[in-house]
Amino acid sequence: MSILDSKIPEGPLADKWTKHKNDINLVNPANKRLIDVIIVGTGLAGGSAAATLAELGYNVKAFCFQDSPRRAHSIAAQGGINAAKNYQGDGDSTYRLFYDTVKGGDYRSREANVYRLAEVSTNIIDQCVAQGVPFAREYGGLLDNRSFGGVLVSRTFYAKGQTGQQLLLGAYAAMNRQIGRGKIKMYTRHEMLDVVVVDGKARGIIARNLVTGEIERHSAHAVVLGTGGYGNAFYLSTYAMGSNVTAAWKAHKRGAFFANPCYTQIHPTCIPVSGDHQSKLTLMSESLRNDGRIWVPKHKKDVEAIRNGSLKPTEIAEEDRDYYLERRYPAFGNLVPRDVASRAAKERCDAGYGVNQTGEAVYLDFAAAIERYGKEQAYVKGLDVNDKKLVTDLGKKVVENKYGNLFQMYEKIVDQNPYETPMMIYPAVHYTMGGLWVDYNLMTTVPGLYAIGEANFSDHGANRLGASALMQGLADGYFVLPYTIGDYLAHDIRTGPIPTDTKEFDEAEEKVRADIDKFITNKGSKSVDYFHKKLGKIMWNKCGMARNEKELKEAITEIAELREEFHKDVFVPGTDTEYNEELAKAGRVADFLELGELFAKDALEREESAGGHFREEYQTESGEALRRPEYQYVSAWEYKGKPSEAVHHKEELQYENIEVKERSYK
Repeated sequence: MSILDSKIPEGPLADKWTKHKNDINLVNPANKRLIDVIIVGTGLAGGSAAATLAELGYNVKAFCFQDSPRRAHSIAAQGGINAAKNYQGDGDSTYRLFYDTVKGGDYRSREANVYRLAEVSTNIIDQCVAQGVPFAREYGGLLDNRSFGGVLVSRTFYAKGQTGQQLLLGAYAAMNRQIGRGKIKMYTRHEMLDVVVVDGKARGIIARNLVTGEIERHSAHAVVLGTGGYGNAFYLSTYAMGSNVTAAWKAHKRGAFFANPCYTQIHPTCIPVSGDHQSKLTLMSESLRNDGRIWVPKHKKDVEAIRNGSLKPTEIAEEDRDYYLERRYPAFGNLVPRDVASRAAKERCDAGYGVNQTGEAVYLDFAAAIERYGKEQAYVKGLDVNDKKLVTDLGKKVVENKYGNLFQMYEKIVDQNPYETPMMIYPAVHYTMGGLWVDYNLMTTVPGLYAIGEANFSDHGANRLGASALMQGLADGYFVLPYTIGDYLAHDIRTGPIPTDTKEFDEAEEKVRADIDKFITNKGSKSVDYFHKKLGKIMWNKCGMARNEKELKEAITEIAELREEFHKDVFVPGTDTEYNEELAKAGRVADFLELGELFAKDALEREESAGGHFREEYQTESGEALRRPEYQYVSAWEYKGKPSEAVHHKEELQYENIEVKERSYK
């Protein structure tokens, strides 16, 4: 029998969450005042959880390594947040959102968790509107929706291309209310460097004050990690440069199983890499695929002419363009899921049709949308629909209202006007579906240690649908964890404050100090970034959009060798008693160098293709992912000293309410 107990409630799928809330233990308001909760990470998941738990009466200690919770990477989310409100009357429902999410994840997610996510999604919108989040509205004042990849309905609520920022400001305002009341103690510029486990339970953390270098002990009755994803293992990604795996990895080393590390999402619409000088990549929202058409030239002579500057993309006739997503997937067209769109772009570029100097870019073209919207506006205003300049000007205004800040961002980075010439895009690492294994209550395999949002594995399976990250983060923080954590904390109302002067805290602090001391006293010759870039190249080339047995085995060996070299030859300037960003970075890269090996090991073990995990040996004749029924499980890895010795556990996935079938978007 598996040692993984997912604690999924009995009963019909639609009743599980309601029944579970009725059955679990609660903590009464007076007793909540006796309980401390640590929350690490203050993005959408951590911030909403901190605000809600404090509102309920718990004493919350919240930690972030930024100078303000407003700088969490959630701020970068652009396109929107899903909810099954069916405001458009186009056939949406809780079940359809559940079905789309499971199918989009290539039937590799836990059914009960996904249904709960769909169920509480509608509450999130009401909560955020009440907070004043300025969602886009239709002419009549109702909230507007747009469609996203992998679905046939419009269920995505948005605030221009700044949805993450607006939602985060809502959660931040709720946090500030509790900070003002003294219910949240906020620790900014603090990085968690270890979890403290006492008598088998998570009872605190060791944190470093990043400004002074001071090592601190903080205790609580439970610890919640809302620390995001680990995509920066690839070095170049759309993540904020500070995003890292350290908190989750330290938890893993303390007994929390790491699930599905190889499930990483490559986003299809990012600004292409321009050279080795880059430190990060920029996302162009998936919402652009609503109105942008993706294409490459049909003829290689046109590709060559574009690359040498003798031909502009706007000069290529319509019949000489290959709208390859519309050609291959007529039912969904440009709105296929991210993994499908990413692989299709790679296939065209690998075949020699890439349109930039590196040959790794395709076009995202808004000319047709500008004309369509312009004609509609001309009709509405009673103007001449045959006046081309007028139609173009009117159409540009509509597109600007929907996507203006995204177009502006693109022009600043690329120095091309996307209203006049098509955007160039290419896939890039964007999100990690893998993360710490959690049960239905969002608890890891360490009692009292919870993981929420992108830090856990629970809801997206092998691929995340667009606009579902914000949904999961806020669902976990506002509507799931506040219920489920009470079931655990109900047993702690007489425990009293957790002391920090114990051997467990001593041992954890000693280990953190020893690790830091090693970096400071190491007499190496190479910078942290030198090793991070080398790791990133191994990850992208051998664990990226396509993987195979030979290269995964090479990656495992190369990462282990690079890790050894890193610990021998890394140079960290400065001291540990000051603000030292290189020291902080060294610790994060050390963890990436361990995670990277487990990532490759997980990808090697999974001999199938599913969602963001594409093994070249397992594909259909038409180049689509080939799932294998014997791999319908969650891979959960137990730490045993080093990544090569990690023990593999399986949580078998049961589908009783959905028929597992071919994942067709044609």
